[in-house]
Amino acid sequence: MNDAKSSTIRTRIRDAAAQLTASERKIANAILADYPFTGLESIQELAAKTGVSAPSITRFVSKIGCGGFQDLQRQLIAELKEGQRSPLDLKSSQKPVGHSEFLSEYVTRISAVMRDMTATVSQAQFDILADLIADPSRNVFLLGGRVSDSIASFLSIHLRQIRSGIYHMADNPEFWPEHVLRMRRKDVVVLFDFRRYQLSLARLAETIAEKRGATIVVVTDKWMSPSARSADHIVTLPIDAGTAWDTVAAAIALVEALIVRVSEADWEATQKRIRDWDGIRFAMPGYDQDRINGDADET
Repeated sequence: MNDAKSSTIRTRIRDAAAQLTASERKIANAILADYPFTGLESIQELAAKTGVSAPSITRFVSKIGCGGFQDLQRQLIAELKEGQRSPLDLKSSQKPVGHSEFLSEYVTRISAVMRDMTATVSQAQFDILADLIADPSRNVFLLGGRVSDSIASFLSIHLRQIRSGIYHMADNPEFWPEHVLRMRRKDVVVLFDFRRYQLSLARLAETIAEKRGATIVVVTDKWMSPSARSADHIVTLPIDAGTAWDTVAAAIALVEALIVRVSEADWEATQKRIRDWDGIRFAMPGYDQDRINGDADET
């Protein structure tokens, strides 16, 4: 089992799944279904909701590494606070980076983040995500939060050159209904949201799940965006580099891997799409291909 100090309650519940009794699985399912709020109810309320006795709940929390029900709740509250930490909060607890070799030390930290990513995102999960995005019968809609939308934009720019049916949703919620109404049950919605989460994305995900039934993929961190509660697939990435600023290195690596994998799913079709795309782009006003080629010859 993961170190209790470094893993979330959600992770520990999933890690312990094979060792849980039938009653304990009821408790686990209830907590995970409305995480973390069900775990913040009283032990009596949780017992009534699950039909499991209070002593069984106590044994369950012990099995996942908590010192009791109150300890479980303290850890859940800590997770909620961690998910809302700002750069100012993180600065107070950062691990100093020596300025004499700042770049090399920082790269070492990012390398550790990358290694963590391979442990948190399985090959099977990556394959499922890549297959969903590569399926030409599905439209793919992408959106992120205030900062993470740049990652959604990066992915959408590349996917548009690989296949059709790619839509990067506008960041203005006033334009979201047009995209939502276009969604079909077979389509895919990919949302990026990391701590200091954007609650409007959670409301969007809930609306899509209820009204359109499209497959929702949420890419987030271990503290979990509220959007994850409506997701069909959740990808959790490491973001903590021990500085005042969370890193998106793992998210960029994931996106780049998806771009390569999706492009190679049908390379013949990808090649044709890129050729057609470039043929139209270079034929547009403002592009002088002869001038470009001439400049290239001169150099």
